[in-house]
Amino acid sequence: MTNTQIGTDKSPIISTKLLLLMSTAIAASVANLYYSQPILPEMGKDLGINGNDLGLIPAACQLGYAVALLFISPLGDNMPRKKLIAILSIFLIAASLMAVAATSLTLLIIACFIIGLSANITQQLIPFAASLATVEKKGRVIGTLMTGLTIGILLSRTLSGVIGENYGWRGVFIMSATLALLFGLLLQLFLPLNKPDTKMLYPKLIGSMFVLCKQHASLRYSGIAGGLWFAAFNALWVTLALHVSQAPFYYNAQQAGLFGIIALAGVSGAKLSGLFVNRLGPQKIISLGLIVVTLGFIISGLFGQYVSGLIIGVICIDFGIFCAQVANQVRVFTIDPAAQSRINGVYMLFYFIGGAFGSLVGVKVFDQFGWTGVSIFSLLLIAFSFMANNMPLNIHSTSRLTHHQKSK
Repeated sequence: MTNTQIGTDKSPIISTKLLLLMSTAIAASVANLYYSQPILPEMGKDLGINGNDLGLIPAACQLGYAVALLFISPLGDNMPRKKLIAILSIFLIAASLMAVAATSLTLLIIACFIIGLSANITQQLIPFAASLATVEKKGRVIGTLMTGLTIGILLSRTLSGVIGENYGWRGVFIMSATLALLFGLLLQLFLPLNKPDTKMLYPKLIGSMFVLCKQHASLRYSGIAGGLWFAAFNALWVTLALHVSQAPFYYNAQQAGLFGIIALAGVSGAKLSGLFVNRLGPQKIISLGLIVVTLGFIISGLFGQYVSGLIIGVICIDFGIFCAQVANQVRVFTIDPAAQSRINGVYMLFYFIGGAFGSLVGVKVFDQFGWTGVSIFSLLLIAFSFMANNMPLNIHSTSRLTHHQKSK
């Protein structure tokens, strides 16, 4: 690839092969945020961590990711993303190996925090690919990227459960380091080298994110809505392994991880949303997705003592969440094409602060009130998310998208 200006709607250069590589790399990168969830019981037993503190491990990944969204994501508008991805890949390998060697909760939390920081690779690739797509194809491209994200999030638990059950929880992080090395090399070989338009000093670049957040009410409400539903999503998944490790199930890590395969229904939600978001509008797609999520939490809460109830609930929740996520991200990427990395960083900062909150509080709610308590907590989060999505100010984003499409 040549070192040329890329990323305008008039000169898209993304190919099917490049999109496939970027989607697969997104899956491999985001998976690092969820590997710990199915193996929490094993880590607790090995390191003598009590149930209340176990939530700190996945929360550290989410918080690291959130910090990276604020302090690393903006750099994608100011320096070649290919170079930034190379640096993040090196840190991801090192942090995964640090987790392998961890002998205490403190070291494991530090390692997981750095893993979360390094997984910002995902949030460099998504705006990068979006910048290479025409407006007409942006929904389909983001739908494909989010399919990769969905697969990574969901299969991460299955893969982690299988590796953890057969090779121990440390084997999961050895696998993580290996995948980070593999995709780090592939991305350096095949990614184009972009020349960003923005030339700001780092402090001004970070400050501009707050300006963008203040300027665009649609960005704030999209972020709040996404953060709330992602908190509910994480509350479910971080406690699911704990729930099914107890009576009446007594599942091991491998069996708990198999719920990730069931949840692959979320892939179809991402694809369908990418196909219909331009036709129906983001706000309507998100509302429909959240209705499905609500149904899923009601089913899993009422029938969580049965495998069939958990399966149906998980399918509905994941389908609706990823349906809403694609539509929300399409909406966000239309706000200011010249600042996509920063706008995506602001949006995803809301998202993963919500995720960390859901992980941390979800474990505490489960410890005190069990699976039913987690379901009620999640339903409250979804209700507030629905309200944020349907704030009148959100109409601005939808109408802007429609106007932009018609002008083409």
